[in-house]
Amino acid sequence: MRAAIQFYTEVLDFRMTWPDDTTDSPVVDLGHENMELQITTYESDGLFGSVVYVYVQDVDVLFAKFVSRGLKVKTGSPVHQGPVDQTWGRREFYVTDPDGNTLRYCQNIA
Repeated sequence: MRAAIQFYTEVLDFRMTWPDDTTDSPVVDLGHENMELQITTYESDGLFGSVVYVYVQDVDVLFAKFVSRGLKVKTGSPVHQGPVDQTWGRREFYVTDPDGNTLRYCQNIA
């Protein structure tokens, strides 16, 4: 949990939003602009994959900031290496956290 909180708050601009959460909490709420996500150390058979979109104003500026803070780009995936214009009308880049969860940072293409 400690490593996840450090990654989300120091690299990706999230902040802890629940006053009682600590780096030792099994569940932590993290906020970013107009969204919130919850990370947990609990495991169960009912967990499955999901997609998280984080809409931002300028994906290019944000990607450069994250890289300057130590974000390691994932090889073999163009969308992990920098913003890409997608055919569905979004400019996106992906970030995979140390636990293997992927966030899609995007902005609509005008």
